[in-house]
Amino acid sequence: MKVLIADDHWVVRQSLKQVMRRLHQALETYEAETFDEAAAMLVEHDDIDLMLVDLVMPGFDAFDGLRRLRASFPDVPVVVVSVHEDVDHVLRSVEQGVIGYIPKSSGGPEIERALERVLAGEVSFPRRIIERSASAQPPAAPRAPASAEATKAVAAAIDPERDLDALTARERGVLSLLGRGYSVKRIAEELELSSQTVRVHLGNAMRKLNIRDRSAAVHYAISRFGAAATAGRG
Repeated sequence: MKVLIADDHWVVRQSLKQVMRRLHQALETYEAETFDEAAAMLVEHDDIDLMLVDLVMPGFDAFDGLRRLRASFPDVPVVVVSVHEDVDHVLRSVEQGVIGYIPKSSGGPEIERALERVLAGEVSFPRRIIERSASAQPPAAPRAPASAEATKAVAAAIDPERDLDALTARERGVLSLLGRGYSVKRIAEELELSSQTVRVHLGNAMRKLNIRDRSAAVHYAISRFGAAATAGRG
């Protein structure tokens, strides 16, 4: 598998490569320090399986950079690796279709688990950030999305007209755990189900709620179930 690491800090790139060496997988890594270098690399190697990208580097400005990246290379799975540790950055990244979000403060084992998930076709989002946000006071006025496209994405991901009563208890349970940052594998372990059964329940819930893809499902689950699920744990 081919992995592109796009970050303007050499230490970060080396640290990520060191973690990937411990995954016991045949991974071929490429590096880029700027958006232009990353784009050129993606054109030259059109079979790259995964891209790890910082939100801020030369030529790449946070969510605008993600929009440009997803517009130009929609088939390349993207994981954000960022210094930002708040649920707003996680959700706004999800809006742009990323499949994972890894805080740069994460320890080696945490990064390793996240990479294992995304390389296996799962999604991976930081549960500790999602749970921590539940106990924080909401801001006086929510920040506006970065663009009209982001507004549409939020509206599509969180539709108040969707009827949760149409879901079975198991489907709500799967969404609840997804909203707390659990991977499909972790949900399967928690509910004592197979990963395939979890995917079936998730797919059924997405169909009933008219959710288009996994990224939108993650955004919906975090927004609807993340805080509530955490608050109920005591």
